[in-house]
This record gives sequence, structure tokens and C-alpha cells, in this order.
Amino acid sequence: MKITNNIDKIGTLGLLITAIFSPCCFPLFAFAASALGLGSFELFGGWTMWIFQLMVLISIIGFIISYRKHRCTYPLLIAIPSGLLIFYGYHFNNSDYWTYFLYGGMLGLLIATGVNYYRNKLHGSCETCGTYNGKKVELKSTLTCPKCGHKKDEIMPTDACAYFYECENCKARLKPLEGDCCVYCSFGSVKCPPIQAGDNCC
Repeated sequence: MKITNNIDKIGTLGLLITAIFSPCCFPLFAFAASALGLGSFELFGGWTMWIFQLMVLISIIGFIISYRKHRCTYPLLIAIPSGLLIFYGYHFNNSDYWTYFLYGGMLGLLIATGVNYYRNKLHGSCETCGTYNGKKVELKSTLTCPKCGHKKDEIMPTDACAYFYECENCKARLKPLEGDCCVYCSFGSVKCPPIQAGDNCC
């Protein structure tokens, strides 16, 4: 799998490693570090917080790249406020509780990484991506028959709409639900290429 599909995970893992191996800066992780015999160990020395913030930026860049692939805003809606929480806690909060903002932001980025992984998994790999009107779209969609529940992976066409589809299991002839333009929009795990590209359906 390409590294661009994992930048968010690399960033989130990096900031967690930075925090765990820097118990002086992140007291909440002191227990884990002590269990590893690193109670007073500082992995990056005076560079710890700069490395930590760099990992936050890398993680958010990864979420933006992923968004361009699956067009799901949920990971971004969690990740960006979480990143801002971290930067606020470190640069602008002068109270004794500034580390709590860091912990909250870390938790948010961890949740966003899980959501993003799920969304990427739903959309398969870029081996099944194609181009529609100059935009990258996912062509693989899993059709689920509403009659018998049979599932089958299909590659969607980019030059036509699939208005009818016959289930290979129960032979039911499927057609789009009201308001949908094709069987993929109604019964597929991924919408058709025109909808993914933000255009009107065919």
C-alpha cells in the first residue's frame, strides 16, 4: 500500500511514541514509560515538543489526502479541532492544566485515525480507482440485493449508468430507488462516479 494512504496513521503513531517516550512532558504516560524502564528517559531531548507538533501536522496532512480520496468529512471534522486543541494547549494556555488539552487532542486524533481507516477500507485501494471528468473516483462498489441479501463486488462504468441489475443469486431485477439515478446509488457500498465527482447523475 502506498505511503500516502497511511500518512495519518504515521503521524498519529509518531505523536503517541513521542508522548510515551517523553514522560517528563507527558506525565500521563509516565507509568507506561516506567514499566519499560524509561522513567526519566527523554527520547528527543529539548526537541520533544517540536517533534510532537510536527507529527500532529503530518497526521492532519494525511487526513486531508484521505479526504480527497473518499470525500468523507468526518475524520477531518475530528482531526482539525483536535490539532487546534493541541496547539492551543501548548502555545496559548498558561494554566497548570495545559497538558490536558494535549491529551484531549491526542485522543481526538486517535479517534479520527480509526474513522479514517474505516472509510478508506470501505473505498478499497486505488487499484480500483478511475477518472471521471478529470477527478479521481472509486470504481469498485459492493452491490447488496435487497431481496436475498446476496453481495457482489462490481466495477462501475464511467461512461454509462447502470439502471438495471440482475442478482446472480435470486435473479431479481433491481432498479434504482426513487431519487437515485442508478443501482449503485441505491444498493452499492459506493455511489456512482458522477455523484462521487460532485456532478449531476447521468
